[in-house]
Amino acid sequence: MKLVSSDFVLLSQCAISAAYQAGKVISENSNTPVTVNTKKAGESLASQVVTEVDLLAQQLILQRLLPTCERYDLALLTEESPDDFQRLKKDFFWCIDPLDGTLPFVESTAGYSVSIALVCSDGTPYIGVIYDPVEQTLYSAIKGHGALRNGKPWAWKSNLALSEQSLTFISDRSFKQHHLFDQTLTELENIATKLGYCGVNNILYGGAVMNASWVLEKNPACYFKFPKPETGGGSLWDYAATACLFAEAGAVVSDIQGRPLDLNRPDSSFMNHRGVLYSSHHEIAEQVINLYHNLMG
Repeated sequence: MKLVSSDFVLLSQCAISAAYQAGKVISENSNTPVTVNTKKAGESLASQVVTEVDLLAQQLILQRLLPTCERYDLALLTEESPDDFQRLKKDFFWCIDPLDGTLPFVESTAGYSVSIALVCSDGTPYIGVIYDPVEQTLYSAIKGHGALRNGKPWAWKSNLALSEQSLTFISDRSFKQHHLFDQTLTELENIATKLGYCGVNNILYGGAVMNASWVLEKNPACYFKFPKPETGGGSLWDYAATACLFAEAGAVVSDIQGRPLDLNRPDSSFMNHRGVLYSSHHEIAEQVINLYHNLMG
């Protein structure tokens, strides 16, 4: 079935409704004790933890979106269900993380969210919906329609001079254990100075979806993950929605070498093979790409 513009608008509305419903149940359970279990996933703790709230949020999302799979012949990829690889056979697939940032959620800190995307078989995201239950903020985008924040066009760019702004660098908490962590922090400070910013802020605690969203909220900023041989590094559902948001916002989203994200990777759902890079500005992204090349020799 060939989808047209009105279909994407309708599907976006379905995704927004599903994200709100999941976000509501997440908020209702955000300050209550939850049972934390582990699952077989990537090498990091963040990819292995799961709670009953993750599963309940997914159930609510699927109640809203499964009928669209039948009506529009869509495949489905979601974190808490096995990958049936129908995403490689259908023209489009839903790519869902019902509760990204389970660790921040369990710790009752900011950094968790609902993420829903509609991705073309070639890996292009056509719809991106993110809901932040902590701030009750909805981010949404449809390919070719721009980026929205709480339903309004998102004017995220700052008019302040560079010398009046600090540059925020964001990565996951696991980066603290990276053997290049200290060296990278030093080089990031050098980048900020070189570009003319007045200082550096570092964030190392959120889930992948909110880490990317914070790049625009805390602009000027950059979120990055280096490639690694171990399985993990986030999954397709961690980046599909924010990739659509960034493309429509006119910001930078790529792998750590500046290539398009591989958002329908046929051999795995993990993204550790090429890393990720989200940046509010092209010149910041270029500096981080150069930094990675220099660190790798």
